[in-house]
Amino acid sequence: MFKFFSKSNKENLDKGLEKSKTNFFSKLGKAVVGKSTVDEEVLDQLEEILITSDVGVNTTIKIIERIEARVARDKYLNAQELDHILKEEIATLLSENNIKDQEDFELPADKKPYIMLVVGVNGVGKTTTIGKLAAQFKNRGKKVVLGAADTFRAAAVDQLILWGERAGVPVISHGMNTDPASVAFDAVKEGVNSGADLVIIDTAGRLHTKVNLMNELSKIKRVIQKFRPDAPHEVLLVLDGSTGQNAVMQAREFTKATEVSALAITKLDGTAKGGVVLGISDEFKIPVKYIGVGEKVDDLQIFNKTEFIDSFFNKSK
Repeated sequence: MFKFFSKSNKENLDKGLEKSKTNFFSKLGKAVVGKSTVDEEVLDQLEEILITSDVGVNTTIKIIERIEARVARDKYLNAQELDHILKEEIATLLSENNIKDQEDFELPADKKPYIMLVVGVNGVGKTTTIGKLAAQFKNRGKKVVLGAADTFRAAAVDQLILWGERAGVPVISHGMNTDPASVAFDAVKEGVNSGADLVIIDTAGRLHTKVNLMNELSKIKRVIQKFRPDAPHEVLLVLDGSTGQNAVMQAREFTKATEVSALAITKLDGTAKGGVVLGISDEFKIPVKYIGVGEKVDDLQIFNKTEFIDSFFNKSK
C-alpha cells in the first residue's frame, strides 16, 4: 500500500464502496455457484454483471476479452478465483490507459497561482466539491481563493460563500445574475495580488447548449489569460457517480463542449453504481483526480486506481 494513502482514508474508501461491492459480489456469487471453472456461461453472466454495475459496455467488452484470453491460455481457471482475476485484469487495463495514481492534494510548483475552472451540471455536488477541495488544500498549508462565477443558479453563490467561511478562504463574488467572466477576472486578480497558490472558479452550472457553454468558458479563459497567459491550468468536470450511465453521458457532452483535463466523481457512498468510475477512467482517458465517498471534508479523496480496485474487489469480512 502507498504510504500517502492513510489508514483512515482507506477505511473511508472501503466503507464508501460498500454498496457497490455488496451488489457486485452478490451477483458474482450467483454466477459461479456450482461452477468449478470459468466457462462461457460464467462469462456471459459476468458481462451482464459488469454492465449492470455501470462499468459500461465498451469497458466491459475489453474486460471480458481479456478474461477469455486467459481462459484460452490457461485452459483451466477456477471459478472461485474470478474476483482475483477481474482485479488483475482491470488494474492492467487502467495502467495501459496511463491512468496514473495521484499522490496527494498537490500543486505544480511552477504554476502559481494554479488556476482551476470547475464545470458540471446542477445537482452533481460541484460547489460542495469545490468547498472540500479548498479545505483540503488549506489544511495542507496552501493559500486558496475561490471565485463564485456560477452566477445563474439559485443559491450557488451563497453556497460557495458558506464553504469559503467554513474552510477559512476568501470568496470573490459579485452576487447572482452577474457576468461570470467578470467574477473570474477578479478572482484571478486577487489570487495573483495576494500570492495565492490556488484559484478555484465555480462556473458553468448548466449544459443548456454546447454553444453557450463554449462561449461562456471561452470568455472566462480570455479574461483570466490577461493575468496568466497559460491559464486555466485545469478544467475539472464534476460528475455524480450515483447516476451511473447518466454521468457517462454528461462526460461525453462536456468533453465535446470544452477541454476537460480532470474529473471528480461524487456521491459514490450512496450508490451501488461505483463501477462507473472504472468505465469513465477507461473510456475518456481523462484522469479521475478526486472521488467523493461521504459527507465529510476528508471523504473527498484523491483517486488512486490501485486503492480503488483493491477496495472494490476485496470481499467484506
